[in-house]
Amino acid sequence: MGAVYATVCAVSAVGAGSAPAQAAPVSPPSITAKGGFAMDAGTGAALFAKGADSRLPTGSTAKIMTAQVVLSQKNLDLDRKVTVQMAYSDYIVAKTASSARLIVGDKVTVRQLLYGLLLPSGCDAAYALADTYGSGSTRAARVKSFVGKMNAAATGMGLKNTHFDSFDGIGNGRNYSTPRDLTTLAARAMKNPVFSAVVKTKSTKQRVTTKNGGYRDMAWTNTNKLLGTYQGALGVKTGSGPEAKYCLVFAATRGGRTVIGTVLASSSEANRNTDATRLMNHGFKK
Repeated sequence: MGAVYATVCAVSAVGAGSAPAQAAPVSPPSITAKGGFAMDAGTGAALFAKGADSRLPTGSTAKIMTAQVVLSQKNLDLDRKVTVQMAYSDYIVAKTASSARLIVGDKVTVRQLLYGLLLPSGCDAAYALADTYGSGSTRAARVKSFVGKMNAAATGMGLKNTHFDSFDGIGNGRNYSTPRDLTTLAARAMKNPVFSAVVKTKSTKQRVTTKNGGYRDMAWTNTNKLLGTYQGALGVKTGSGPEAKYCLVFAATRGGRTVIGTVLASSSEANRNTDATRLMNHGFKK
């Protein structure tokens, strides 16, 4: 009887030892950015978080909200023509800001302004959109109104750690968001087919009307270097500046899954791309 019992125990022990091993947990990557967040766009599940709710300057990632406000307008006419004003040109000179190189007097459609806003990160295009879609009798009033719409939209999305004080991310110390909030914003924006089509465009040529009734071709290249270099990359928006350092809101799809996220305050352009790549690779492994 003792021998039989010993044999049964031995077989049980072998059976227990032969159970499939649990997969080792995927270690989170190291990133240079002060803040980072990634999530599964389909489920909303967080895949990575580092300072995810830390308020940091947005840089030009704020332009995602600029586009969101425009695209949320009722009865939006994307073919509406906007005349480029001297104020837009003077602004980018005064701020040493990134530019879509809009020419004063040209008539540019709203759709074209969105390309100028989101590809070369044109602050002149951002100004034109704010001036067009803000309310008021003066340009200053319209800009203030538009920024108010950006903040109202943030509140409506539940972005409790986000505030804008400009239409392009060049603020006065009150332009901030968090990796989690910007990721939430981008996920919302990417549901708009116009926005998603624009941000995944590597480069474009757009024909605009000159003030004399002729035309010129504008060539714009996307500042997001992950497009065409990272498999499945979908966009979304770069940002940089003395305070913001180097920022990137990113998204990619592989195997039917979309990973979307944000890195804020990376130490260099190369490092923000590496940070984003690491977060996407990590997300697709989970």
